[in-house]
Amino acid sequence: MDDDSAIKKTFVIKNNKGLHTRPATELVKCASSFRSQVKLEYQNQTVCAKDLLGILMLAASKGAKISVIAKGLDAKDVVSAIISLSKEKFNIKY
Repeated sequence: MDDDSAIKKTFVIKNNKGLHTRPATELVKCASSFRSQVKLEYQNQTVCAKDLLGILMLAASKGAKISVIAKGLDAKDVVSAIISLSKEKFNIKY
């Protein structure tokens, strides 16, 4: 996914408890609704954004900067959707 057609943006985890099961589930639901390949990068780890266990293995805490990289027909849309979701704290209210 290193070619020029990939879309890449970064977001910061705002959730107090980090990217745990509930917000990660919301992220997977969002990413899975698009056809593009979507990856997340954090601290030299790259995982599929459609894989809950992979996201949980990132162990991203509050303040973590995560890159979203998408490639495919709706890459721009999926990246925008994930960035928006992160700004809404993945729809999680504590």
